[in-house]
Amino acid sequence: MNQVRLERATIKDAESLFDMQVKAFTPLMEKYKDYAINPANEKIERVITRITNPNGVFYKILLDTKFVGAICVFWKEDVQFWISPMFIFPEYQGQGIAKKAILLTEERFPHAVSWELATILEEKRNCHLYEKMGYVQTGEKRRINELTTLVFYKKVLGLNIN
Repeated sequence: MNQVRLERATIKDAESLFDMQVKAFTPLMEKYKDYAINPANEKIERVITRITNPNGVFYKILLDTKFVGAICVFWKEDVQFWISPMFIFPEYQGQGIAKKAILLTEERFPHAVSWELATILEEKRNCHLYEKMGYVQTGEKRRINELTTLVFYKKVLGLNIN
């Protein structure tokens, strides 16, 4: 059985992360004509900023030893976390890798009180995944264009009281 694991990205990974991000998000950019905020349209400097962010971490998602995606996490406060972006290379989608990557990420921050993210409302599989994992729509939506709406999710965890 293949094992999903996370490995912290470094500056040396920036180019391969950038290339994979472009490949993973280009189909969505073309489908939804979202040229303004789609990660496929970002510059490599944005990836470098995510890697070097002192209030965040960018993980490579590995399937055994194969680099199949990435997940970026940053915190607004020590207990409030935001996931953005997360992507799985298209040929590896639909295999439970994203779910496992999110679970592994959440495990790395056991002190988290909440997790937030945004996704395209029209991508029903993404919405279903997040809802199945306990994320709830916040009610906030942002219309990007006539084809695309961003929907925001939050997962609130129980407080750890010793």
